[in-house]
Amino acid sequence: MISVSSETISRLMALARTFHAKEGVVIPQEPNSPSDDWALQALADHEDDEYYSEFESIIDDLEPDQQQEVVALMWLGRGDGTLEEWDELLKQAGEQWNTRTADYLIAHPFLAEYLREGLDLQGYEGD
Repeated sequence: MISVSSETISRLMALARTFHAKEGVVIPQEPNSPSDDWALQALADHEDDEYYSEFESIIDDLEPDQQQEVVALMWLGRGDGTLEEWDELLKQAGEQWNTRTADYLIAHPFLAEYLREGLDLQGYEGD
């Protein structure tokens, strides 16, 4: 069970879909961990984007443990672990946490799909 509301996750998914659908958003590869700094370079051209700004604001307003939940949810959704390994995914997200969580998440072109799959595996319905 995650403490981040499904409404917040749904909003993040909608913003990610819109952001990634825009022309000119090119992210060369997916980061391996939240500490990969290439995401900052890839996203530097988009810092004035309204969708990116709202996405970043929502993530930054979450507590660090909630940010870690969103990262772990993405990892779960993309198959980096199973629901039975949820505690381990959370632990790993905590170990790799830094203040650039929004950049790390939005740098994944399939973020919305990963979050949706993660929610489905957690038993949430909707969006």
